[in-house]
Amino acid sequence: MATVTRPRRSVLYMPGSNQRALEKARTLAADGLILDLEDAVSPDAKEVARTQVVEAVKAGGYGGRELLVRVNGLNTPWFHADVVAAATSGAHAILIPKVESADAVRQVDAIMTAAGAPDNMAIWCMMETPRGILRAEEIAGASPRMGGFVMGTSDLAKDLHCAHTALRLPMVTSLGLCLLAARAYGLAVLDGVYLDLADDSGFEASCVQGLELGFDGKTLIHPKTVDAANRVFAPSEREIEWSQKIIAAHAEAAAEGKGVVVVDGKLVENLHVENAKRIVKLAEQIAELSADLGK
Repeated sequence: MATVTRPRRSVLYMPGSNQRALEKARTLAADGLILDLEDAVSPDAKEVARTQVVEAVKAGGYGGRELLVRVNGLNTPWFHADVVAAATSGAHAILIPKVESADAVRQVDAIMTAAGAPDNMAIWCMMETPRGILRAEEIAGASPRMGGFVMGTSDLAKDLHCAHTALRLPMVTSLGLCLLAARAYGLAVLDGVYLDLADDSGFEASCVQGLELGFDGKTLIHPKTVDAANRVFAPSEREIEWSQKIIAAHAEAAAEGKGVVVVDGKLVENLHVENAKRIVKLAEQIAELSADLGK
């Protein structure tokens, strides 16, 4: 599925084993939540986390936030039950960790379908291993349910034996390959987490870099970072005003049979108008989501 366009500026990981965190998530201004059954949950709490996450999603109260359930990996004893439980929970998507092949996606798709998952429930993939990155294109096209990629930059840095620097130059190739595959198949793509919670300026710079690279938003590990991610990944007032201006000018020119128009000395073509419409639509959706969340 070409994924539904919606705000994904901030997508926060929440540990499924922490009942208080699941409740607090209903009050946060994050655009989306990853309700985690994997890394954030110890082995002895896996089944409790699964039950709590499913109950929390079914209970509702999350407003317009996008809800993803990150299940345990395919080779774990919890994987199958996680997918079956999440399939009818009411979440928007199931997030699979460490995806390395199209077959893995199709396996999850088959389990979801057998378990009664609605047709519009998406599959998202963690892209966090060298093999997975090299197969990004085949993974992106593996199933009609495919909705997006989430970069797992911490695991990726470990496997690449590279430094996790501020500019992330050692990972630029991996990030770019996933961005290319996602855009080629109409998928969303989210940047990886920033680990130093004491470094506010570094976090914001990481968001700016992610925006410049083309990511839809940032995955987060603490509520304190939500506001900064929302601010950086939202269109600025200047961008919105310019977008509205060139949309109107191009429409007027088109009505006169012209294919291009000059606005404030800048040549505006259809490709600029398409991006302007995307920006305006995103701004409208952000306003709607903010109103829905009461923020």
